[in-house]
Parts: sequence; structure tokens; C-alpha cells
Amino acid sequence: MDEFFARGWVKFPHEPALARWAAHADVAARAAEADAANARWRLCGGTWFAGVNALENDSVGRLPGGPPLTGAAIDAALAAVGGGFAFDRAQASVIYPGYPKRGEEESEAAFRYRRHRDAAHVDGLHRVMPGRRRMVREVHGFILGLPLNEAPAGAAPFTIWEGSHRIIRSALAAVLSGVPPETWAQTDVTEAYQAARRLCFETLPRVEIAAAPGEAYLVHRLALHGVAPWRAGGARRAVAYFRPDPHPCADWRWWLSAA
Repeated sequence: MDEFFARGWVKFPHEPALARWAAHADVAARAAEADAANARWRLCGGTWFAGVNALENDSVGRLPGGPPLTGAAIDAALAAVGGGFAFDRAQASVIYPGYPKRGEEESEAAFRYRRHRDAAHVDGLHRVMPGRRRMVREVHGFILGLPLNEAPAGAAPFTIWEGSHRIIRSALAAVLSGVPPETWAQTDVTEAYQAARRLCFETLPRVEIAAAPGEAYLVHRLALHGVAPWRAGGARRAVAYFRPDPHPCADWRWWLSAA
């Protein structure tokens, strides 16, 4: 795990058991894409099916009628948070050729940021109205990406600013130090977050992560990450993402203090 904590991410090689899970999950993802009840998740002018919590897996990641979710990446995720946890329902994130297009849900400025900066963000920092200020509204133990289908390397790959978790941690800790964790959700971190994000853009390498079914990538919860524009052939690129809260009954200080 030294590589993970140093760089903020690590990629795992192909494992047959994970490939079997991915094949079953892709069938479920395609069903979720086709379900009219999920129309709200078609964003970016129809070029992205966000599919938040769209997969109906259980607390150990197993889908109905499917194989268990096992492998080195799962073991590493366990190690990253120091023990057992319950998986959340996975996101089925599916991107199509032409991504990104500007959708009705997005301002021109936000679209430019998506196009030129991969819509880079740190999970859990939500824009809150009025004023669209950034506040901590969710905490996750990690991001685990499990590719579900074969796609070219340029098919809107996941991107990360390597080492950004350290810069983000330092910036947020400076704002939240001494603030009771029960009030973090009402504490404005906008300026600190934006300054830290700029520093990441200016000083850190941007890395594109392309992976195939049976492979996986584990990303630090505080890492700045996004999705690159589509610049390849192919018809779709599907990834299942897990972002569990490993300590649902604890206050949020672990989110900044844990490794």
C-alpha cells in the first residue's frame, strides 16, 4: 500500500474472478441505462449516464445472481480503511462518444471547466445553495473503479492529479481545525478548496488511468480527479464505482486524519 498512500492511487492487474464480476455487472449496468426511471442520470447532453447507486449489489459487493466480488483490489481497499466495511450500492458510470457536450443542467463556465480541466473535483465537497459554496456533505473511505467493458485508452479515461490528496488534506485541515465535525456540513471551505485545486493543477502531474474488465484502480478519498474528454473510437465506456463510508457511526475527523 506504500504506492497508494504516496501517489494517491494504484492500479491492479487482471484477475479472472474480477473479470467475471465485471461481466455480470455490465449486464446490470446496461439494464440501468435502458431503464426510463433512470432518465435523470443522463447528463452532459446525453453523453454521460451518471448512474449513481444504480447497481443493486449487497453489502459485500455481490449483485443478484452474480459471482462474489473478490481480488487484490478488494483486499487493498480493506487495508486502506483498516478493516471491514459495508459496500455502498455502486455507481454505473457510462460515457459515450462525444463527451462532453453541454447539457441543460450545466452553466457555460462549468462546461468549460469540464472540457478543459476534466471537471476535476474531490468527492464529498458539494456546492450548496445559495451561492454554490463548497461544504463537506459526504465522506468516503476510497474510490474503487471497476471497468465493465473493453474500451480504447482514449475513451474518456479517469484522470487524477498525482499526490493531490496531500495538498487537499492540508488545505481542508487548515480550515476545519478546531471546528466541531458535526458542523462541517455547514462550514464554507470554498476558498481553501479552490486555492488547493489551483496548486494541484500548477504543480502536479495529471495522470490518465485506462483499464480493462478484470483490472481495477483504487483512488484516495481526498484525491483531485475527473474524466477526460472522449477522443477515441468505440461505443461506450462503463465503470462501476464504489465509495463506501467505512465508519458510518463515527464523527468525520477520520476523513482528514486517517492515512
